[in-house]
Amino acid sequence: MWVSEVVEMTGMITGLDSALRAPDASTRLQAALTAGTRPSDEQIDALIARCAVEPDFFVRDMLTWALVRHDHVTVVDRLLVELDGGAPQARSQALHTLSKIGDPRAWEAITAGLLRDADDETARAAWRTAAGLVPTDRETWLAAQLASQLGRGDRDLRLSLSRAFADLGPVALPAVDAAAADDDPEVRAHALATARLMSDPEEGFDAALAEARRAVALRGAPSAPEGGC
Repeated sequence: MWVSEVVEMTGMITGLDSALRAPDASTRLQAALTAGTRPSDEQIDALIARCAVEPDFFVRDMLTWALVRHDHVTVVDRLLVELDGGAPQARSQALHTLSKIGDPRAWEAITAGLLRDADDETARAAWRTAAGLVPTDRETWLAAQLASQLGRGDRDLRLSLSRAFADLGPVALPAVDAAAADDDPEVRAHALATARLMSDPEEGFDAALAEARRAVALRGAPSAPEGGC
């Protein structure tokens, strides 16, 4: 490589680093767009590093788009490193990007620990990525791991988990049905709502969850005494 090319490349990387740290989100968005429009392996580390700390949703989405435009083998190798410890956002964004790339190698890196991660966004991204990449012979294992998370979090997190079950399909139903008998009423309701969505994808999640909670409440209500007073 000629010296002039090295200088130009160094300048491009330095410029990208600086632009990705700009105070203005629109500047960072444009930097990510430019990096994706002109992909170069030398940009990958800077893009991934920014994913771990970028506060703006739209910029993070553009960073993922830019990484998908780069060489998949190199990007996946680098993203897999991010899953091993580090900040929660680094893990969640790495998983999100891996789900967009769809490389089967990512499956081996999705551990039970990631599927049960204490950080909701990391767990959510792990559920979605795993459901899209799981090999046929590991679907039952994944369903059991996902079932352990039923009843977790707020409405949006529960919807994400139900969608992961729907992506898995009928093979996940035994795990969902087993959770419908759990001691925790929130787990039971979430499991019943998930089963409804799996059988009727057109049904809204809120309606399915409300109906499931009514069913749980009715089952837990005391029986009326026989006979009169």
